[in-house]
Amino acid sequence: MYETEPVGVVDQGLFLNLVCQVETRQAPASLLATCMEVESSLGRSRNIAKGPRNIDIDILFFGREIVRRRDLQIPHPRFRNRRFVLVPLNEILPCFKDPITGRRPDELLRLCPDRTRVTRYCAAARRPAPPYWKIG
Repeated sequence: MYETEPVGVVDQGLFLNLVCQVETRQAPASLLATCMEVESSLGRSRNIAKGPRNIDIDILFFGREIVRRRDLQIPHPRFRNRRFVLVPLNEILPCFKDPITGRRPDELLRLCPDRTRVTRYCAAARRPAPPYWKIG
């Protein structure tokens, strides 16, 4: 998980971002519906584009498929320009190749125009240590 600066609307707090790989039997459109249901169940509201939100789930890739619909584009159309996507992607899938450009995440990072801060998140560093540790 990474702590990242906002992109677009910058007058908001830092974000927590991660990339994960999942297996599914769902088709891309069905997976999108599931992602939106999860967001909704967690209280996501879509008031300000790129504004503050408690959760945002994007489908970056679907194997090597390319999907071009009004409501869904895979690969995600802006992933190549977002360090908060490329840094964790490079960590978990360094050999993955973008189905459009054929480039690996490390190559895309070198070409990425985004210079926002992306640092590994450590929850323990955010809260003060207890005054003592009780064992047993």
